[in-house]
Amino acid sequence: MANAAQELEISPQEFLVRERQAEFRHEYVSGQIFAMSGASRRHNLVTGNAFGELRNQLKGRRCEIYTGDMRVRVEGARFYTYPDVVVTCGLPRFEDDQFDTLLNPTVIIEVLSPSTASYDPGDKFAYYRQIASLQEYVLIFPDELLVELHTRRGENWDCVVLNRQELELHLASIDCHLLLAEIYSRVPIEKS
Repeated sequence: MANAAQELEISPQEFLVRERQAEFRHEYVSGQIFAMSGASRRHNLVTGNAFGELRNQLKGRRCEIYTGDMRVRVEGARFYTYPDVVVTCGLPRFEDDQFDTLLNPTVIIEVLSPSTASYDPGDKFAYYRQIASLQEYVLIFPDELLVELHTRRGENWDCVVLNRQELELHLASIDCHLLLAEIYSRVPIEKS
């Protein structure tokens, strides 16, 4: 997760005003603001690879893809965050006329870091599951060859674990296929 809270509780509206003027990104959870930490080389490579592969496959389709600077809000919860990669298909919905807070993601990809290794699959995923439009949630571990694909099946979520370069991540909701070899291209993985 992000770094420690900066102050006591503030409103979502106050958070947005501050965040739009901030030099660095912050996550908002139940009235508290958390500074987001920087990303490692591996994190950046994996994020860029996943974004690039998806962007190429989504060309000419009615989907938009964003990197870590697109804020996502979970409606009905006091939660704003910045996924590493987010895809929305059809007409994107935004919180207001600033068009910087997406409400209807279809796919969210999070690349884990030491500070988010338990938060992203736990508490953050619990928030994401509240987003009605979200169909797939992907966790990528940049320090080892490991990808988890969580797929919505009605009220439940199925999980598939991929851990070999020749395996393919299939995002059925947007009909995209990513080989793990491409996701981890140029990423130094230490062999155990």
